[in-house]
Amino acid sequence: VHLVESGGGLVQPGGSLTLSCTFSGFTLEYYAIGWFRQAPGTEREGVSCIRTVDDSTEYVDSVKGRFNITRDNAKNTVYLQMNNLKPEDTGVYYCASRSFFRCDLRADVFGSWGQGTQVTVSS
Repeated sequence: VHLVESGGGLVQPGGSLTLSCTFSGFTLEYYAIGWFRQAPGTEREGVSCIRTVDDSTEYVDSVKGRFNITRDNAKNTVYLQMNNLKPEDTGVYYCASRSFFRCDLRADVFGSWGQGTQVTVSS
């Protein structure tokens, strides 16, 4: 499985960004895609997840109401729309996949990872 993130950048507090995760190589019909982030000196944190069996989603509490995860099956792409960004959202954002139909926000259950894209929220 190959995943590539894009869309990161520098944005002011209160601004918006949309990250993309384009993937290939799945051999199973059902799987899950997660978004994680990591700030310097911290552990990787699960942000959101979407599962293909029914497009149900999960979010960490700190982004609920601000972030939205969606997928475009035709483009093999998962998006993370991030609104009302805060400085504490700063970090490298990674997408990852797991060959299992359930979502999860624990990094250790995801087997394939992208290279990450930097998001910086600062004035």
